[in-house]
Amino acid sequence: MTDSTMSPLRLGTRRSTLAMAQSGQVAEAVRDLTGRPVELVEITTYGDTSREHLAQIGGTGVFVSALRDALLAGEIDFAVHSLKDLPTAQPAELALAAIPVRVDPRDALIARDGLTFEELPDGARVGTGSPRRMAQLNAWARTLGKRIEIVPVRGNVDTRIGFVRKGELDAVVLAAAGLTRIGRIDEATQLLSPDVVLPAPGQGALAIECVAADAHLVAALGELDDPVTRAAVTAERSLLAALEAGCSAPVAALADLQVDEQAVTEMHLRGVVGTPDGSTLVQLSTTGHVPASLDDESVPLRMGRELAVEMLAKGAAGLMGERAL
Repeated sequence: MTDSTMSPLRLGTRRSTLAMAQSGQVAEAVRDLTGRPVELVEITTYGDTSREHLAQIGGTGVFVSALRDALLAGEIDFAVHSLKDLPTAQPAELALAAIPVRVDPRDALIARDGLTFEELPDGARVGTGSPRRMAQLNAWARTLGKRIEIVPVRGNVDTRIGFVRKGELDAVVLAAAGLTRIGRIDEATQLLSPDVVLPAPGQGALAIECVAADAHLVAALGELDDPVTRAAVTAERSLLAALEAGCSAPVAALADLQVDEQAVTEMHLRGVVGTPDGSTLVQLSTTGHVPASLDDESVPLRMGRELAVEMLAKGAAGLMGERAL
């Protein structure tokens, strides 16, 4: 009989360079924690094979469903997702066992000739497939007294940066965390301040998921959980859920936690919803005290819901286009 404690753990991952890099980093951490070998199992998702733009295919769960199916079928033991791709409703059969320490949540600009966004010429062609980025970039350009042309782009990091290198686009916008994880953050010509471009809910964070019934694995993976990151993304995703918007809707959110002498005391949550052309943005924020025990998710959940209610009262529902009623 084989010793199950030493049999390899199968980690399900998407096949992209970024997914393989971040899954490899998690695999190493799990090996160190458990002493068990971890093997990567590559899984192709609908979001990887579809040629449509994310806004057209709906975004919600398109990079996640195949991994979850493999978990439920027992083909893999755990999966690593980019948290911003994860639908806000968590299936009862699956446990979000760990949300490790978040990497830089900001967006990054990669522009020709080392330009910043402010230095781009009027009419510059900027690539992004994200309605959230479109809304805020167009609004920012308007405040600078210029216009940009947003070009919907898909593909891996190489493909998207390639559009700039070949001169087809003046710039592309990507998540700084992804560039960091594949060792290419130096190619960013500007890290975009959340004051002008707020990131997607959960951006920069990873989600490690396994079958809820496997209590031993849930506990082992839980050692990688970062309570501060979990509290922040819980508030952001609570806002997204209360807006009843999918992860391809033009919704942005970021929670900052104030840490005093090792204790978290306060959370500042910002949210933005806008029309893709940037002509209308609803931007609101709230600040609240966080309980000493970050295991209590009620405060981040409530803050997200309350900010969503305020944003809906200011007209956010009419700006999202795909609100599921």
